Amino acid sequence: MVDDTLQRREFLYGATTAGIVGLAGCSSSTGDTNNSPGGGSDGGSSDQSGTGGSGGGELSLRIGTSAGGTKNVGLAVERTVSQHSDKLDYATVESPGYVGTIYRMAQDQFSGGITDNNSLTKALTDRGSFSDKSAGEIPYYGFYAFPYSIYLIARDGTDIETFDDLAGKNVYPAEPGYSTRATTLDVWSQEPTKEIYEQMNIQNMGVGDAPGAMEEGRIDAAIAYGTPGAGYTGWVTEYDARLDVHYVEPTDALKESVATYSGAGSSTISMSDWSMQQDIGTDEVFTWDLEVNYTFTPEANADAVYELCRVVDEHNDVVNEAEAQFNDFESTADMLGSAREKIPVHPGAAKYYKENDAWDESLSVGE
Repeated sequence: MVDDTLQRREFLYGATTAGIVGLAGCSSSTGDTNNSPGGGSDGGSSDQSGTGGSGGGELSLRIGTSAGGTKNVGLAVERTVSQHSDKLDYATVESPGYVGTIYRMAQDQFSGGITDNNSLTKALTDRGSFSDKSAGEIPYYGFYAFPYSIYLIARDGTDIETFDDLAGKNVYPAEPGYSTRATTLDVWSQEPTKEIYEQMNIQNMGVGDAPGAMEEGRIDAAIAYGTPGAGYTGWVTEYDARLDVHYVEPTDALKESVATYSGAGSSTISMSDWSMQQDIGTDEVFTWDLEVNYTFTPEANADAVYELCRVVDEHNDVVNEAEAQFNDFESTADMLGSAREKIPVHPGAAKYYKENDAWDESLSVGE
């Protein structure tokens, strides 16, 4: 289990990410609880301001963010802006989950927000939470904030060794409403893993009850997730400490499902960089990733977005010192690591990437 001092992290990135790699479940609609590494809450449905703004320049951004771990990332960025920009005034505003943040940006309640690729992908096509009410306006991409990387473990004593062995078993993909759960089920429920998924007995309890249910044998397998190098979410650390578990090997079908699902990235992560408290029988894990991004409304001031990209890039170490969950960029291009061709990049961010020779020509610039 990762030490509370939170070391900076290094990843071996998978092919389906655009270049780099949760909440374990930021809530897809009204809030997210118990998602952040170390067990912090990521829930919240209030619209209260955070610190009231930082900096003091002529440019301003109000950034909507879920509570808990996601908000901690936002506050770390806010503190860095206050220390390293005399142009930008940055304010953190609490928002109800990743989906709620998309809706509120569309309503111009704030100029930017932290949300995830799966929610953005569904908003584009009016699926999932957006099937009854369209967002109307999709925010533009800014930069990659952090991943929630997800994989599978099983209780020792079961006959579960690979993903295919989950057919007929009691499987826990996190609490209903968590974005990590939604992303996991979205991946599993498509071809070629759909047949195995339909045979699983999906468990729907809260994360507070899950470790006990695993210990009692009522859950055979569950997802494990968190941000590599920063730690696992709280309920995962609890079952890690309470019972013996082992890694569930991915099949080629699972890897194919992850690769073809546009709402998730993938990674291969060394356990030496992200170990559990116990030996789960593998040196590395294959993960599907809930990719969390800074996004901005089309109306957000381009100079303000440019300045925020500059601060985050040039002072990435300062953000990491305040909150290890934030990505540790090796280059400016890594800030585009979770960008998608169907989601335009904000003009202010695109200008920054182009001026720093980091632009990806497969991407488009929003109007």
